[in-house]
Amino acid sequence: MSEPAQEQTLAEQAPPRYECLSCGYVYEPSKGDSNAGVPPGTEFVDLPAGWRCPVCSAKRTQFRNIGSSGAPSGFKENLDYGFGVNRLTPGQKNLLIFGALGVAILFFLSLYGLR
Repeated sequence: MSEPAQEQTLAEQAPPRYECLSCGYVYEPSKGDSNAGVPPGTEFVDLPAGWRCPVCSAKRTQFRNIGSSGAPSGFKENLDYGFGVNRLTPGQKNLLIFGALGVAILFFLSLYGLR
């Protein structure tokens, strides 16, 4: 008996970015590589065989997967629940959490001004 297919989050479905281990260049599929004539939307695995890093000319084997960027971290059917927080990217969630924490600290410190 086979196991049911695992459902993927939106972040897992988004095309991953790849970083050059030699120079740190990040290939983003949404931007492509205009210098080499690679159109936007081309995934890393679909790049031409002779494609090299546009910065340091490293081969494709010198790149590592660093995951996607800018995709919500939840499942598609859960995005409409809550106060809209489910649609935020992980970076936006961090900003919201630590920004609120900073405001709470400032509020707490302002209480010392009351006498």
